[in-house]
Amino acid sequence: MTPRIDGTLSGLADRHLHSGKVRELFTVGDDLLLMVATDRISAFDYILPTEIPDKGAVLTALSLWWFEQLADVVPNHVVASDVADYPAELAPYADALRGRSVICRRLEMVPVECVARGYLTGSGYQDYVAAGAVSGVELPPDLLDGSRLPEPIFTPTTKAPVGEHDAAMTYDDVVSTVGPELAAELRTVTLALYSRAASVAADAGILLADTKVELGRDADGVLRLGDEVLTPDSSRFWPADGWKPGRAQPSYDKQYVRDWLLHESGWDRSTPPPALPADVVRRTREKYVEAFERLTGRSFDASRR
Repeated sequence: MTPRIDGTLSGLADRHLHSGKVRELFTVGDDLLLMVATDRISAFDYILPTEIPDKGAVLTALSLWWFEQLADVVPNHVVASDVADYPAELAPYADALRGRSVICRRLEMVPVECVARGYLTGSGYQDYVAAGAVSGVELPPDLLDGSRLPEPIFTPTTKAPVGEHDAAMTYDDVVSTVGPELAAELRTVTLALYSRAASVAADAGILLADTKVELGRDADGVLRLGDEVLTPDSSRFWPADGWKPGRAQPSYDKQYVRDWLLHESGWDRSTPPPALPADVVRRTREKYVEAFERLTGRSFDASRR
């Protein structure tokens, strides 16, 4: 498998394990992995031809911050994030890896995308309009796009390969896939993570509309949080002071890119998406950086020094 990454890491090609929409995964020894976040951006199951500068660094820094906030809810997969602590064989790649990579444990990932929603929007709202429910969870009538739900709900999906679309699952589907004990644990952990994160975000004046988390078991059978967590790629963040149900909400995620593709680009969705114009790239980068800075209270530029 050829990594979708620039030539700075070509020397690691023999260690390459997997290319995701955004991340590249490499083996490190027998039981560790190197996960590298690129500046790629995806939308509508396509990897776009234009990258967003610093996006991979923002995702990595924000994930590491969230892993710290959530460590008492569920352990995570991170072993090291400072390149100075990486194995010696990775030293030649330190500049390319700094700030956008982690060394992590190998996990056996559960075959379910674990999603929690506290607000109704996106595909969840579309399902609600069609059936009055999301992932089999019945909801009250007359909810609007952007409505706060009576309580957060677990709305899992399948894990589709890159280029294919995740499909909604009911809780019974999850039980059939992983068994009742693990299904209950996934739901409990996902909702606990959402609850903690929503509280932290609220303190920063941000609403966490929904989020997707990746969970898997390590070699000792411990369920751990993996991949990335609570970034604009996997979550919808809305400024609390701009929230108004019944319309699209201002956001800190990649909705700006989605909106440009759908409403301004003239894109025929039967073809690959076009390149992003410079102003969309700039404003998208600003959204990612603003999300990091508002949530963490830290300067993104200062955090990279």
